[in-house]
Amino acid sequence: MSCRACEGRLRCTGNVDGKGRHITLLPQPIQEIQTQARAEQKTKAWQQRYALRSGCEATVSETVRAHSLRHCRYRGIAKTHVQHVLTAAGTDIIRLAQHPQEGHRTTPTTHFQRLCQQLTDGTRTRDS
Repeated sequence: MSCRACEGRLRCTGNVDGKGRHITLLPQPIQEIQTQARAEQKTKAWQQRYALRSGCEATVSETVRAHSLRHCRYRGIAKTHVQHVLTAAGTDIIRLAQHPQEGHRTTPTTHFQRLCQQLTDGTRTRDS
C-alpha cells in the first residue's frame, strides 16, 4: 500500500503504464514442484530428451503452417484421417527432396549460408 503513494514508484517497478507489478504466489507444494522442474530442465539429460520433442514440435508446426493441417477440408473421421496421412507423407517427401545427397546440394546456397560457411572456414568475403 505504501508503494502506491510513492513518487518513485515508476522508477522502482519499471512499469510504464503505472499499474505496478503482479506476483503470483503458488501454494507451497506446487511451488516446490515447479522449482524442482525448473532445476531439472537445466540438466544435460533433460535437454537431450527435450531435443527429441522439439524436433516433433517443429514437424507439427510445419504441417499446421505450411500445409494447412489445422482445418480439415473434409467431414468425417475416415476422410480426415486420409488427409492427415497424405499430408504427413507429403511432408516427408518434401523433406527428403530437400535433404542433400552425398556431395550434392539440391537447393541453392543462400547468401546467409555462404557467409556462415566463410566465417567457419576462416575465409574472407569479397567485400572485405
